[in-house]
Amino acid sequence: MILAWLAVVGGLILLIWSADRFVEGAALVARHFGMPPLLIGMVIVGFGTSAPEMVVSAISAFQGNPGLALGNAYGSNIANIALILGLTALIAPIQVHSKILRKELPVLMLLTCLAGWQLSDSSLSRPEALFLLLVFAGLMGWVIFQGIRQKTDSFGAEIDLDLGANKMSIQRAFARLLLGLALLILSSRMLVWGAVAIAQSLGVSDLVIGLTVVAIGTSLPELASSLAATRKGEHDIALGNILGSNVFNTLAVVGIAGVIAPMSIDPQVFTRDLSVMALLTLSLFIFGYGFRRQGRINRGEGGILLSVYIGYTFYLIRTTLAGV
Repeated sequence: MILAWLAVVGGLILLIWSADRFVEGAALVARHFGMPPLLIGMVIVGFGTSAPEMVVSAISAFQGNPGLALGNAYGSNIANIALILGLTALIAPIQVHSKILRKELPVLMLLTCLAGWQLSDSSLSRPEALFLLLVFAGLMGWVIFQGIRQKTDSFGAEIDLDLGANKMSIQRAFARLLLGLALLILSSRMLVWGAVAIAQSLGVSDLVIGLTVVAIGTSLPELASSLAATRKGEHDIALGNILGSNVFNTLAVVGIAGVIAPMSIDPQVFTRDLSVMALLTLSLFIFGYGFRRQGRINRGEGGILLSVYIGYTFYLIRTTLAGV
């Protein structure tokens, strides 16, 4: 048991460190080869901050723990909106300037509805998982088209400013990219092994472990980057990290895990976890889109999001302990 907890804690620390190295290296390599800053922010950074969830869920599915894979993806989405954006908005209200991000908000709402429709029969088949990956590929094509067509955007300007402050050589950037990727895989294996061992010893499902311990851990890169961006006044980066990560989690992370191992899903995933995720996504759409005003997530709305996360986590813990 002690070894399992050490594997989880050590795996999470290494996972966060390696994800940061991976994102930084990938972004600098992309910039060296002339990729527009807006695309780097939307594709490279979005992919990189979701790399922990992607690798953890893939390994979980390979090892026959689909509940951990699904709990990690949806639990991370819940933590991203309620915990991370909630805390970030409490520190400083988040202004939504980017037109691209305003377009992504309704897209994320539609993707959440798609996830609910697929899981309504308590299963995720391989064809359904493949469909998620096809939608993901199509969405990435749209994102790339938007990024190429719209050269200037506040989100891209913030990314360009961040990258311009880093004068790392292309050789060091490549080395950082490869090191981050290798350690991502190693730390994810440690984390999955420890999480499964803890779930088995406590007699709780790997789904609950995925929704709590693993989801919070794999969301820490988003928390760190969002708080850092907010301190520098880069509000679009703070929100862009979350939107990009949730799109990747809903489509790519769940899709990859489902292709590896089709899932029979606990009905509570639909009635409890997906419902909370949909409610939070809807609230983020309402708060952030702005409609007739500039989009803004203020401190009061941040407090609402954080309160929902605390209540949801408390409910998960209480029901889990009652069932043990």
